[in-house]
Amino acid sequence: MLSVKRHTFLLSLQKLLLGRGERRVFALMESTTNTMVNGSDLDNNNAAGGGGVVDVYGEDFATEDQLITPWTVSVASGYTLLRDPRHNKGLAFTENERDAHYLRGLLPPALMNQELQEKRLMHNLRQYKVPLQRYVAMMDLQERNERLFYKLLIDNVEELLPVVYTPTVGEACQKYGSIFRRPQGLYISLKEKGKILEVLKNWPERNIQVIVVTDGERILGLGDLGCQGMGIPVGKLSLYTALGGLRPSACLPITIDVGTNNEQLLNDEFYIGLRQKRATGQEYAELLQEFMTAVKQNYGEKVLIQFEDFANHNAFELLSKYSSSHLVFNDDIQGTASVVLAGILSALKLVGGTLADQTFLFLGAGEAGTGIAELIALEMSKQTKAPIEEARKKIWLVDSKGLIVSSRKESLQHFKKPWAHEHAPIKSLLDAVKAIKPTMLMGTSGVGKTFTKEVVEAMASFNEKPVIFALSNPTSQSECTAEEAYTWSKGQAIFASGSPFDPVEYNGKVFVPGQGNNAYIFPGLGLGLIISGAIRVRDEMLLAASEALAAQVTQEHFDKGLIYPPFTNIRKISAHIAAKVAAKAYDLGLASRLPRPKDLVSYAESCMYSPMYRSYR
Repeated sequence: MLSVKRHTFLLSLQKLLLGRGERRVFALMESTTNTMVNGSDLDNNNAAGGGGVVDVYGEDFATEDQLITPWTVSVASGYTLLRDPRHNKGLAFTENERDAHYLRGLLPPALMNQELQEKRLMHNLRQYKVPLQRYVAMMDLQERNERLFYKLLIDNVEELLPVVYTPTVGEACQKYGSIFRRPQGLYISLKEKGKILEVLKNWPERNIQVIVVTDGERILGLGDLGCQGMGIPVGKLSLYTALGGLRPSACLPITIDVGTNNEQLLNDEFYIGLRQKRATGQEYAELLQEFMTAVKQNYGEKVLIQFEDFANHNAFELLSKYSSSHLVFNDDIQGTASVVLAGILSALKLVGGTLADQTFLFLGAGEAGTGIAELIALEMSKQTKAPIEEARKKIWLVDSKGLIVSSRKESLQHFKKPWAHEHAPIKSLLDAVKAIKPTMLMGTSGVGKTFTKEVVEAMASFNEKPVIFALSNPTSQSECTAEEAYTWSKGQAIFASGSPFDPVEYNGKVFVPGQGNNAYIFPGLGLGLIISGAIRVRDEMLLAASEALAAQVTQEHFDKGLIYPPFTNIRKISAHIAAKVAAKAYDLGLASRLPRPKDLVSYAESCMYSPMYRSYR
């Protein structure tokens, strides 16, 4: 047991450190501890294992029922350094670093630079035939060596993006309980109601710039995955760093667990969340209110809160409620809209005509569908100087009950009402296509195989180049495949999807499908908000992001049939998007970082995180 003198000293030191706001607990080295009291107050016969290693804190001799304090060493060196993902370099530690940081003997003698480590890991990843195995391997790497993880992701973005994000992340969320290893991010459940601020303070980082939060109710097109939706915030924030250059330490993934209505998960012995039905109504609203208040109190006015994969009824309400008091952004509503609008603006260069010349038909009238429709209407209104109500008349939506028309207005949810136009009721998508004769068909339904052969053929019958966007994720939920779109339209279609599809050869010509991936937009948008010190998100910033992305598509890309630029240039693209978003924040008087940089593109690039190894002294 500890002497009274030593025990009192340790408690005093702990209180002093915590009183200064320091939440890490520092250990006293054994030699220092024994020096600070008169000799060793411990009976050396009690040394753990009897071999002379003094059990300073009495941990080895505590029974399983006794309480002990988990003391740790805070300086990363030796064995601890190799298990600190932010600073670990593995075999890339130099001879001098191995001497200076007590690594001798803890590593094999070989030296391997970051490039060779990257080559070895990519070789290993390519051996896996199952995408989920690659996902688990990448998550293990992130927990082991952070800089190498991001170096791998940045240098091989087109190959690894589908692994760390859609479509593989969907399967990862479904199986999260089984593959769960180390917790990533914060889990805030109903159990934490009344003490969310304290929970936020348990996170070791103080300078948080962006939070991605989900309640897991509508994960991709997979439905309610409850607490297992954590894979989405973790994946999104990996992309914020890799594609947008935000520091990993400035990113915080959060899952709010209010239960799940997924019976399969509730009966799964490996499920990691609350085993209860979803909380709704006042109980849900109070928890979210406490969360939003605590975030602002702990991290300040300029922390970006990105809502992710909330169900429609909560997503619209949360965005509306907090957009005037917090820096909030919903990627499903606003990010999807921005990236799709960019694709449409690019497609116009292949189709010809202006945005106002087009007629749009959406299958799906949820967050994504109405969000895209509204942003298209805003851009159309901006270009034509006409009222937004006039622009909306060029956009039609089909939901599960058929075409949204004025005769249905009384029974519609509030976010669908602006799209209820005068027309006779129509039940099926095919009949709506034939009646409306859209030039652009958008799929945001979350239901696969709904763009049938008849629908695509109808689009091709009255459009020389029909624009068909099958945007639902993951791949299994896509309204049609790239091959179906090109084949059924006889090579006429301009196609884009939410999840990636391989190039398609039809009649001797290779078609490269575009991917309307939100990863084009949100990393650059977030970077632009942060470098300008923006305090609110406005629609004008989303339009600026869309226009900046469309401007990155060159004639060389158009010649290949592309309407989005390749992801290989994504950091450059993100810098240009960030510059346009920041410029709009300054123009609107919403930027707090002054003075305004002269060259916003260069400034954005200079702020980007580099995954290259640092040298340690």
